[in-house]
Amino acid sequence: MTDWPWQPAASLAVLRERAGMLARVRAWFAREGLLEVQTPVLSHAAVSDPALESIRAQPASGPPLFLHTSPEYAMKRLLAAGVGDCWQVGPVFRDGESGRLHNPEFTMIEWYRTGFDVTKLQQDVDRLLRAALAGLRELAPARCLSYREALLATCGLDWRGADGAAIAAVLAAHGITPGGAADWDRDTWLDLLMGAVVGPRLGHDAPTFVRDYPASQAALARLRDDGDGWPVGERFELYVDGIELANGFHELCDPVEQRERFERDLQQRQQRGAPLPPLDERLLAALAAGLPDCAGVALGFDRLVMVALRLPALADALAFPLDRA
Repeated sequence: MTDWPWQPAASLAVLRERAGMLARVRAWFAREGLLEVQTPVLSHAAVSDPALESIRAQPASGPPLFLHTSPEYAMKRLLAAGVGDCWQVGPVFRDGESGRLHNPEFTMIEWYRTGFDVTKLQQDVDRLLRAALAGLRELAPARCLSYREALLATCGLDWRGADGAAIAAVLAAHGITPGGAADWDRDTWLDLLMGAVVGPRLGHDAPTFVRDYPASQAALARLRDDGDGWPVGERFELYVDGIELANGFHELCDPVEQRERFERDLQQRQQRGAPLPPLDERLLAALAAGLPDCAGVALGFDRLVMVALRLPALADALAFPLDRA
């Protein structure tokens, strides 16, 4: 008889603390007056972002469906329909993601505030963070850096003038020399630099927000001038203990620009030989109908449990990670 590892990966004590954290999160949103919503995990469309891959689901009949990587598109359709400030918590899925900080299925908290910019949303995230960690961990006051300041402070690189070769040299100095990188573009190099060198050094003394990412990494965020003539995305990420916890945007409302960005994503995917997913035409129709001025953020709940309890790996915060699912 095969000895199957049927027990949960996380201890029962961790699972109880996790439940308590989720209860505090729900109570915080209730006090703030946000409506809890529920959207489908299956969609006819898939994410176009070249850095993410959707998991394909094939029904017995009909076209393929995709497990969502985030509830963002469906929640924006609710916002366009007039639902107002809203939030949800639930499972999301990303193909090929596994490791100390990753699992193909994980729990995401996502919320949207109408009339908010990234500064107000950062304050929201900070308050939720402290509410969720109440009684488990005390945190110093949060600090905020621009993306440029974060790279300069941790590795002396100014992204505004750096090409792929310069970024590769910084990575090599830190012992990182990826294989198969001959055709990488600058953003791929920057993603690796942030993920492997910069991010792990952030948020150890206090929660750290990094904002004003390069315009090429704006995804679904609005753009603005950084004051020196460089376009940057109105976007932030939150780091605690070197772990990225949240990713927020002042949301792009222009359907024409959004379609152009999606099409650029598909061009990049085609150049890399990656799958070309169907675009979410329902989202684009909702943007055309009118998305209210809003800011939104996605926060990884499993990573938040990791940080709260100082766990060594994401699997220690999950009942059944993939190897036990």
